[in-house]
Amino acid sequence: MVSATCHADPNAIGSLTARGGYAFGPSGRTLLYAKGGAAWIHENVDTITNAGNLTLGGNQVPNLSTNASFMQLGWTVGAGVEQAVAPGWTVFLEYNYLNFGSSGIGTPESIIQNPILAPANHFSIFPTSTTTVSQDIHEVKLGVNYKFGADPWVSWNGVGAAMPDYVKTPPAQAWPLGWDFEFGSRAWFSSGKFQWNIGAGPAGTGGNSDISRLTYDGLTGYTGEYFQRIDTPWGLFTKGNLGLGAINGGHQNDEDWLIFDGTVPYSNTLSSTNNGQLGYGTVDLGYDVLRGVGYKVGPFVGYNHFTERWDTFGCAQIANQFSDCVPTVPTTTQVGTQDSTWQSLRVGMNSEVMLVPGLELTADVAYLPYVSMTGRDNHLLRATTTFFDQQGTGQGVQLEAILSYFVTDNFSVGLGGRYWAMWTTSGTDTCTGCGGVGVVSPSSPARFNTERYGTFLQADYRFGSL
Repeated sequence: MVSATCHADPNAIGSLTARGGYAFGPSGRTLLYAKGGAAWIHENVDTITNAGNLTLGGNQVPNLSTNASFMQLGWTVGAGVEQAVAPGWTVFLEYNYLNFGSSGIGTPESIIQNPILAPANHFSIFPTSTTTVSQDIHEVKLGVNYKFGADPWVSWNGVGAAMPDYVKTPPAQAWPLGWDFEFGSRAWFSSGKFQWNIGAGPAGTGGNSDISRLTYDGLTGYTGEYFQRIDTPWGLFTKGNLGLGAINGGHQNDEDWLIFDGTVPYSNTLSSTNNGQLGYGTVDLGYDVLRGVGYKVGPFVGYNHFTERWDTFGCAQIANQFSDCVPTVPTTTQVGTQDSTWQSLRVGMNSEVMLVPGLELTADVAYLPYVSMTGRDNHLLRATTTFFDQQGTGQGVQLEAILSYFVTDNFSVGLGGRYWAMWTTSGTDTCTGCGGVGVVSPSSPARFNTERYGTFLQADYRFGSL
């Protein structure tokens, strides 16, 4: 049967929660807390039959899309840490999980193939029906709170007012208002996913109805990384990283709708991935709006360059016995490659806070307002040389948190977590070889998205105007 693709577009979200926690550290200025309560979401959902305009007996199948708009109630739980860095200011890092259950929506009409009489065109209309859409959200917040009525210029280390120094931070763990330098290395262990949707309509129509979808999942990565940061006496800072590694393991699902002159309504092949490479680099420039002994908080703008590639091996049909990869292609045979490069502008906020003497929490949250993607896919099993050039633009997010322990006044070790996601909202792919040797086919609308997440270990050394 020709299946459908569901798109969920949340446009408003809210919550009503309570929290409780434990305050610790010097004068109880560090709060570790949990929270929970009610949540709600309003969203638009549309369901679109894949393969574009379906016809049966020379007549177009009607009702190829459905849509719904509704508000759904749910619940949320979360946890976080908040640090009072001055009488009027706190900095917090928080994670929330929101669950909105499921909602019923209508499905559009489609066509279904008779598996006994296939592969001839023995189809019938599959009528409209109902299904459910479930929604949950993972949310990360890095923020600053101001307490109304407090002097915003007063700090606990005596800067700006004649106040006692309540927190005796070792001098080498402080950040004096001078030049400070930090550098180190990381080992990042991650997993990733890449997806490529090929639209059914001509370029410019949005391509919401898919004719093909390639999903690469379980792309395990191992990366070595160098990072550094420089702080100036004027509050300006620059930071960046450079990483290089390998991608091993994972698999590919290649789904197609109405192929082989329409005799196969749905096909899904499974392949393995290996021999991959992973590289990235980031540079940011920012300004610390809050800065003192044991803390610094500031917005930044920057640029990120991210590349990934891998080879694909073997091919097994898991959906339709009348489709391709029957019999199975062995995993010793290379069947394809995928290369992609993502370039992004970053806008975000960085925070470094000494929770207790010797234990520091660093958080980095960035929104990517502009992302550019270019790539190439090679189909190696075809009789002629066939490759797809890919391009698109969109948005993304990059999140990072590190908990570091100072072994000495200058040297620390840390454990961190990272999540990167980038996606296109407008894109195309162009095939060379699909219509014959060297023939370049018209562009098709396409969507691309990639994500990578995992944990890392780091070692860090700092020096400066102590």
